[in-house]
Amino acid sequence: MGQQGLKRERSDAARNRRAILDATDELLAQFGAGNISIEQIAAAAGVGKGTIFHRFGSRAGLMEALVVERAQALREAVIDGPPPLGPGAPAADRLLAFFDAMFELIVDNVELMRAHDNATSHAQADEINAFWHRHIAGLLIEARPDVDATILARVLLSTLDPDVVLHHIRTRHTARLAATIHSLIAAVVAQGD
Repeated sequence: MGQQGLKRERSDAARNRRAILDATDELLAQFGAGNISIEQIAAAAGVGKGTIFHRFGSRAGLMEALVVERAQALREAVIDGPPPLGPGAPAADRLLAFFDAMFELIVDNVELMRAHDNATSHAQADEINAFWHRHIAGLLIEARPDVDATILARVLLSTLDPDVVLHHIRTRHTARLAATIHSLIAAVVAQGD
């Protein structure tokens, strides 16, 4: 097979991956996590069921790929985006912006989070969570050098537990939870002033 054949395969693979992820996203939003199958995703993406399994390994692998994609976008905003989420703003403002953005990410992807809960492989999720923990701890060290930033970062990150957020979404108290988390973070960083 010539070079052009290899390039075509790579672009086809990338196109198929994007089509699968987009179809999964649309079906999750339309029908919910418990009501879609790999067959439905394959049909919506215009690929065979085997292509999904070859590319992602399993339904859990597919859901994890979507979660990682969302997390990567937020991670890039934290590293290189404009303030206050990205560098250049005071640590307290960055912490508030991060928790607001993370909360919005979870709420906007509630069905994906439900589907991801069933995933068996969490290696990439663990890596992403470690990044969030380091990010929060680093900002806490700057904003509140008087606290145990390592422990406090874990405690604050636990407020974004998907099960807690999902419960408040289902009970229609999303805004209350968002306001409470924001107030908590604001109170933590205000104590350092």
